[in-house]
Amino acid sequence: MKTFRILAASLAGLAFAGLAHAAGGAKHADGPEGGWPFEGVTGKYDKASVQRGYQVYKEVCSSCHGMKLLSYRNLGEKGGPFYDPAYPNPNDNPFVKALAAQNEIVSPTPNDAGEFDLRPATPADRFRSPFANDAAARAANGGAVPPDLSVITKARVGGASYVYNLLSGYPDFSLYEDRVTEVDGETIYETVIDMSKFDKLGKYKPETTAYLLQPAGQYYNPYMPGDTRPNYAGDPRHAPPGGFLAMGPQLTDGRVEYTDGTEATISQMAYDVAQFLAWAGDPKMQARKEVGIATMVYLGILAILLWFSYKRIWRKVEH
Repeated sequence: MKTFRILAASLAGLAFAGLAHAAGGAKHADGPEGGWPFEGVTGKYDKASVQRGYQVYKEVCSSCHGMKLLSYRNLGEKGGPFYDPAYPNPNDNPFVKALAAQNEIVSPTPNDAGEFDLRPATPADRFRSPFANDAAARAANGGAVPPDLSVITKARVGGASYVYNLLSGYPDFSLYEDRVTEVDGETIYETVIDMSKFDKLGKYKPETTAYLLQPAGQYYNPYMPGDTRPNYAGDPRHAPPGGFLAMGPQLTDGRVEYTDGTEATISQMAYDVAQFLAWAGDPKMQARKEVGIATMVYLGILAILLWFSYKRIWRKVEH
């Protein structure tokens, strides 16, 4: 009986696994070629890349996504992208002050007329929110609330690699086709994607030219978890991986003009903003690793001293 139960459970697991595989799921986020500089025991953030990533966030992402857990002063703290040893207190850092002042926020105290004015942000203020509340966010984004990006690399499987691949993984605009059909006297406008020409799907290859119908107000991305079978015109057993999300492609070559002269390709901008968001989600990573390495060295030396002390003290005792 016990053997039968184990066999039944195994078969059920295989069945569920088969269903999950049939649904496609999302393409694995493998990140940039060569990995991330902050990975590993001694890994560190690329400061120049994090600085560029903040620029991408400010000029592209901040119009829809907030970072409510971050204050402008965090940019100037030790380990931050704009840290200056001359200003150990980031609130005194003139560059951080200038970055904060580029954003207008609602003053927390009313004026003489009882109204709340807009004022330039200071380093002590939280990052400016693009919307007053979730209702305003839904109204401006077709019913979807853009997620807060403060800890997005901690909240998504794949972390920075997920952000990098998602932003750079949209199909090229040349693969989209607009179709107009008449159904019962009603004109229907549809957008389809020729999946046979999409070269970012790895081992996935459709058996013939097959189109994926993109729902209105939604955008296909192979790294977005979902199920494309209901929208796929080909064999549903070979539906492409990924799903649909409300955010369309945001990065185009040259959209940001980097202050350091770096060429702003889609891949470069996705890499930089993903690294900035990785720093935002774990700003104390480098300090923690430095303390951890020093602690392990200390414990190693202590272990050696204890070993020799043990041998010295008990050298005349038979074991």
